[in-house]
Amino acid sequence: MKLSNLARNMGASAIRAMYNEALNMTDTISFTVGEPDFVTPRIIIDEAVEAWQRGLTHYTPNAGIQELRKAIAEYHKDDLNPNYQNEILVSCGAMESLQLALLTLVDPGDEVILVTPAWANYFGHIAMSGAVMKEVRVTEETEFIPTVDQMRKAITPKTKLVMINSPCNPTGAVIDSETSKGLAELFVEHDLFVISDEIYNRLVYDGLKYTSITSFPGMRERTVYISGFSKMFAMTGWRLGYSIARPDIIQAMTKLHENSASCLPEPTQLAGARALKSCQSDVDRMRDIYEKRRNLIFDLVNDMPGVKVTKPKGAFYLFVNIKDTGMKSSEFCMDLLRKTGVVTVPGTGFGDAGEGYIRLTYATSDENIIEGMGRMKQYLVNRMS
Repeated sequence: MKLSNLARNMGASAIRAMYNEALNMTDTISFTVGEPDFVTPRIIIDEAVEAWQRGLTHYTPNAGIQELRKAIAEYHKDDLNPNYQNEILVSCGAMESLQLALLTLVDPGDEVILVTPAWANYFGHIAMSGAVMKEVRVTEETEFIPTVDQMRKAITPKTKLVMINSPCNPTGAVIDSETSKGLAELFVEHDLFVISDEIYNRLVYDGLKYTSITSFPGMRERTVYISGFSKMFAMTGWRLGYSIARPDIIQAMTKLHENSASCLPEPTQLAGARALKSCQSDVDRMRDIYEKRRNLIFDLVNDMPGVKVTKPKGAFYLFVNIKDTGMKSSEFCMDLLRKTGVVTVPGTGFGDAGEGYIRLTYATSDENIIEGMGRMKQYLVNRMS
């Protein structure tokens, strides 16, 4: 008796593989897991603690408590302007929203276009839906941004949906307004659904004005907008995300949610509402720190032999080109770890398009960045000499 094909063939996370490998070592410095190193702001924690102490320990509405959905609607009043009653679903992290959206919008055999390199879990989500993935591979030449022509060439009569992630994990790329407009026109022309993962949209740098693809004509009704609290408010362990879409999509996603996670704890949701109402300055503060760290790590990597990097405009990742070392990504990361204790992620963890790259996260302290990049530079000096 065999396990299912899906269970047997589902790939494991390269991020977790490197993370787990490092657990067996001492004196390591990790640049792996994309998690803010900040503690959730105290006012958010206090809100949840007080709610637990009041005994709010019961089931909640499947779509999310009204107070949180109203707070999300208020937060988005100047862009998506959703109706809190039927256009918002609260989920177990943005991860569940992504999975629910795919299961709602595609049938087995439908084609889903994915821009790669891409966050590893997208591949698993598409596989679980039974859809067929079509890659649009991006490169440094376009700053890891897909062109309209690339997308047009990938579309076939079987294409049902496109997945967009901007700012992007792992590259830090932010799709500019002109490209977003062209992509929006293309998706409307071909009547495609879009899942837009915008969980990093508050983490953009250099004074850049972020543009959501939902802002263009015809996109609001065909897009599932996905975000969450993990990156904005340093709430990764709280597992709180949300989707915004037209009512029939949200209704269908809610039915699927009812049959999986079902609902989220009320104290967690009340904490999320408090975050949106009271902690916007904390988001700005953390973003400013990330931008300084980005500049620091970018300069340090640029001073190393054998590697090069495109300066990211958002998120908190650096996607470093190591092709001149002559090593495969996984080989490079493992050798670097064993010889220096520096933990990185091979680019192939984000699809075949990531070969020749490694991902570093700068969601860590200046001290770790300086020490870790110092070790990596010495490793490269020894190797390239």
